[in-house]
Amino acid sequence: MPEVIPSDSVGLVEPKAIWFDQPLALECGEVLDGFQLMIETYGQLNESHSNAILICHALSGHHHVAGYHSMEERKPGWWDNCIGPGKPIDTNRFFVVALNNLGGCHGSTGPTSENPKTGKAYGPDFPVVTVSDWVSSQAMLADYLGIDQWAAVVGGSLGGMQALQWSITYPERLRHAVIIASAARLSAQNIAFNEVARQAIMSDEQFLNGRYLEENTIPRKGLGLARMVGHITYLSDDAMGAKFGREMKNDSLSYDYNVDFQIESYLRYQGESFSEMFDANTYLLMTRALDYFDPAAEFGDSLPKALGNASAKFFLASFSTDWRFSPERSREIVDALMEADRCVTYLEVDAPQGHDAFLMDIPRYTRGLAAYMNRVAEDCQ
Repeated sequence: MPEVIPSDSVGLVEPKAIWFDQPLALECGEVLDGFQLMIETYGQLNESHSNAILICHALSGHHHVAGYHSMEERKPGWWDNCIGPGKPIDTNRFFVVALNNLGGCHGSTGPTSENPKTGKAYGPDFPVVTVSDWVSSQAMLADYLGIDQWAAVVGGSLGGMQALQWSITYPERLRHAVIIASAARLSAQNIAFNEVARQAIMSDEQFLNGRYLEENTIPRKGLGLARMVGHITYLSDDAMGAKFGREMKNDSLSYDYNVDFQIESYLRYQGESFSEMFDANTYLLMTRALDYFDPAAEFGDSLPKALGNASAKFFLASFSTDWRFSPERSREIVDALMEADRCVTYLEVDAPQGHDAFLMDIPRYTRGLAAYMNRVAEDCQ
């Protein structure tokens, strides 16, 4: 935390837990009688309630998107470089709402929450949720906040899938959909990576069929391995090479299976730290939601038909070295929108950072996003 809060920061922020006592029917067939969403908000809602922006997070994200929770916090929220006064998503102009999705492990109802039927943590009994379920819960959140229509729904990666689903499920409730480094459905390779991650978790002897919390333990090894696999896919070969190359951890080879290379040390650190802050059952849920997302399936596998009733304007951005969600996947959405005669703006950014580029301060990307958000702001007048 800087000694003085920067002028372009939203500053000190406080999360808020919102309880919904109305039932939510899930796609899997189960019903949640009530649930909690953890949110943060930045900026002010205008009199006409027309300037609200919803930020949807990616797989391991949460509600803490910008600012600081205390003066002791080491880092700001995960998208602080894009949200704040004068930033692309300008909190002087917008009322920004960020949430931890249903099924999450950062305050929203999920596997770590108490199951009212048992008095214990839900664990593996928490129902499988989908992107459509998240959008339904977010619509309830909008009702709670008095927001009839979002100025924009914004998200990267899995968050972009939610923005796309919003445009299909509630076409009249958003004016713009901002979809960054995302896809209309996962490739077989992406599903395969998710399955390897799930198997790493479920094969950990401490997973205990998902009931590890009841035994006061955590499947750290499995969750750490899952994160290591995921982290490799978030970086490009160039980015990994530029950051680590073949740099050695020590002066000489160990001739055993301990850490010899800096990249090994980095991945192990990422896995270990992640296993201390994220829930394993939540990781299973989030990756399954990724796998299941396919809005065209209900429309004869036609994405243009799925988008035929969308009334929002669209902004899509992709990154040249992103092989997890390649530019081709964004172009598929762009082509479908054009075929459906929807209004779409597309930005493809030459960036060496891979999938994680959507989180970074890359000038061409942030300028493009800022320019589009200026259009969104003009529509709020």
